[in-house]
Amino acid sequence: MRTIQLTKATLRPRRAVPGATMADTSVTRMRVQPFDLDLYRHMNNGVYLQCMDIARSNLLADLGAFGLLAERGWYPVVAAQTIKYRRSLLPFQRFEIRTRVLGWDERVVYLEQEFVRGADHIARGVVAGRFLSRDGARVPAPEVARLIAGEQTPSPELPDDVATWARAVDVAAR
Repeated sequence: MRTIQLTKATLRPRRAVPGATMADTSVTRMRVQPFDLDLYRHMNNGVYLQCMDIARSNLLADLGAFGLLAERGWYPVVAAQTIKYRRSLLPFQRFEIRTRVLGWDERVVYLEQEFVRGADHIARGVVAGRFLSRDGARVPAPEVARLIAGEQTPSPELPDDVATWARAVDVAAR
């Protein structure tokens, strides 16, 4: 079912948020469904990653980026990701995924995706995403940022933990 949600979020994205910028946080609201559960009756760890995919599509939609990317034949892929779980999500609980761009280097765009339920922080994911063109060539992250922002925009400084992780998993610009 999450694959169907991702397909819908990508092929029929929600409307762009007027005035949204790459510095803004995109919010995706969801509910734990019975098909999300593992044998221990909480949301399966793999489902978190599927939900993160949907939330990243919603971020692109909020920025009005789908049409811009499609015109150039560019599309996003995950180069690396990590997630830390703090609490469980149980059947039918509502939650939000708050997705924000942390910054970019020559190769990748870094995102933070937080799972929140009320005041509880459930999980935090960090994603390094690349953009590819239809011919398989890598698109430099600053070109993507310029396209979405509409101007040359410098990257915010990455948090130390994210920069250290990016070097450790070898996705950071060399």
